[in-house]
This record gives sequence, C-alpha cells and structure tokens, in this order.
Amino acid sequence: MPRRIERINSLIRQEISDLLLRELKDPRLDNFVSIVRVDTAADLSNARVYVSFMGSPETRAETMTALRAASRFIKGELMKRIRIRTIPEIDFREDDSIARAARIIEKLNHIQQEEQP
Repeated sequence: MPRRIERINSLIRQEISDLLLRELKDPRLDNFVSIVRVDTAADLSNARVYVSFMGSPETRAETMTALRAASRFIKGELMKRIRIRTIPEIDFREDDSIARAARIIEKLNHIQQEEQP
C-alpha cells in the first residue's frame, strides 16, 4: 500500500473517530463505537471504514443503520477538515475481529481445562 494512502487512511480514521465522539448526536450511537481501520481505494473513490462495538444483535443493527445514515454528513465534515481533492465515499462495515478473538480465547481456555486432571 502506498505511503500516501496509508496517511489518508490514518487521517480519515482520526477525523471520523472525532466526529463520532463530538459531533454526531444520534441516540442509536450511544454505545461505544470504535474505528478499527480504514481501507481507501487507490483512486480515493471510496473508503471502507471498519467499526467495532458491543451489544445485542438488534443494537448492532441499529448502530450500523445509524452510521450508514450519517455517512453523507461525515463526508461533508471530512471535506471541511481534510485538504485533499477528492473525499472518498464512506462505506461502514462491521468488524467482528474482537468477538472472534474472544471466542478463540474461550475455546483455548476450555481445551486447557479439559487437559488438566
């Protein structure tokens, strides 16, 4: 990945995190939302923003709906904050790597308990 895209990914991640923390007032975003990573296309046409959060499946669906609804507002704010020619379209994706890691640790603990006499 080119260094320029890495810097843009980092900048977009920081700015979206700040927007979620300070600017967005949607009650569906009350639970803690963490930006895991951003993958921007080389032509800056779109950016996949991977988010992680806790909650029931219904809460998770509501949070994703709220994030997708806010994507136009977020893009507009990024236009004001970031000085690049093209601001990519924002596409939020749920990242479940933390939940998968927790399941793996749970399984390893279970195996370890079974092996002990």
